[in-house]
Amino acid sequence: MKKSSALVLSIFSLALLSACGQKDAATPAASAPTPAPVVAAAPAAPAAAENLVGKATYGKTCSLCHAANVAGAPKPGDKADWAPRIAQGMDMLYKHALEGFTGAKGQMPARGGSTTLSDADVKATVDFMVDQSR
Repeated sequence: MKKSSALVLSIFSLALLSACGQKDAATPAASAPTPAPVVAAAPAAPAAAENLVGKATYGKTCSLCHAANVAGAPKPGDKADWAPRIAQGMDMLYKHALEGFTGAKGQMPARGGSTTLSDADVKATVDFMVDQSR
């Protein structure tokens, strides 16, 4: 009986873990009435391009620690926690993210613990988190 309970628990755990990082398929929105066109008085400034690489890498790798403040990892959007880090400059943030860092407030493993991330992916993710935290 204990073996079957352990097997069921193991299968359930694997099913939960395999669902990590997967997003539900978007359901199509119900058709809504078309709003009247808006006429702008002056041309709007172009919106900044969204950092899709940084956002995706954060979601797949970095959020595991940064979203939960594991080992002192600053949460994106926490301006007070990020301000002293941002003040050191982007080159220092990139260096710590790429090479790893141990400091008074915690640890950062090199490349967030993912050796497969390219330098460009790591830097894009740092940019994404800093943009959320300014």
